[in-house]
Amino acid sequence: MFFFTVQPPLAFSLTGQEVLKEVQKRYEITNDLEANFIQETLGKMMKGYSKAEGKVYFKKKGMMRWDYKTPNQKLISNGVTLWYYQPEEKQVLIYNVSKAIGERVPLAFLSGEGNLSRDFTLTNFNESIVQGEDHFILEMIPKQPFQALAKLILTVDKKTYMVVQTDVYDEFGNVTRTRFIDIKTNLSPPNSIFNFTIPPGTEVLQLREPPGSPSVGKGTR
Repeated sequence: MFFFTVQPPLAFSLTGQEVLKEVQKRYEITNDLEANFIQETLGKMMKGYSKAEGKVYFKKKGMMRWDYKTPNQKLISNGVTLWYYQPEEKQVLIYNVSKAIGERVPLAFLSGEGNLSRDFTLTNFNESIVQGEDHFILEMIPKQPFQALAKLILTVDKKTYMVVQTDVYDEFGNVTRTRFIDIKTNLSPPNSIFNFTIPPGTEVLQLREPPGSPSVGKGTR
């Protein structure tokens, strides 16, 4: 009798739309975020898969920074300009992303941009069946799909409503999976880390469109 009077509401009583709203609320009150990440890209035309890892930072107003340990590369945005730097190739690609970060990047909500309910249609909602995990699984399709994004699956921690994994599918069936580890929020990193100084001798390519990869920094070009 006492057991039932103190038991909290059951998580499975929530609907997918309610979970989606809670995720959105969580990121709206998050000013910044940093985490380690592991990223795997699987393609239908690939014999195996590519794997990358490093550290990522997000901050409101479209700022983000992906520092890859393997492969050695960086992807940095200050909300207006995005730099994709490959030191081994001595090359940096530069894009104007003041609008694209908010509208085309599916992980934009992590940096305080975008709106999941507005930009996506929820198609499936489940709970993790893997032993030892306590997650919600949200499967969505963009309301305005483009080549690099056909489907987005979010794995959400039930206790914090933080996204711990994203699976991004393009229209060809390729998928980029990004797992976020040791997530920390509201540490107030300086805006300076979201700018990039081009090293001397680096080839600079100015491009009109931002990277097509929905993973915002996949391990391979």
